[in-house]
Amino acid sequence: DVQLVESGGRSVQPGGSLTLSCAAELERDTTYCMGWFRQGAGKEREVIAGLQSTTAATRYSDSVKGRFIISLNGPKNRLYLTIYNLKPEDAGMYYCRAFSTTRGTGVDWCYTKLLVYGHQGRGTQVTVS
Repeated sequence: DVQLVESGGRSVQPGGSLTLSCAAELERDTTYCMGWFRQGAGKEREVIAGLQSTTAATRYSDSVKGRFIISLNGPKNRLYLTIYNLKPEDAGMYYCRAFSTTRGTGVDWCYTKLLVYGHQGRGTQVTVS
């Protein structure tokens, strides 16, 4: 199992920026599909960013493209989500997810399967006001 712990959520004013962190227990020499999804109050879960850990390829939802950056610090086993120009609609719980996969897996497949497979943490709350 992949253990994941998110942190960094807080209250931010509109237009501000924020970096969320996900501590992940990853095995060496293993490829992972990783990513972030969020759920606002009364809203469906939304996958917003995916990453393939070996190639570092990324993919974003249209709703966050250009404002969110997903990155992985491999040696520190930390997945980050940096958010710029926060909007009220960005408020919600943010979760990271990860699952092991084969080295040749594309990031698009990772992105579409992120809510199907794998494990997630307990989330971190982002408030925009």
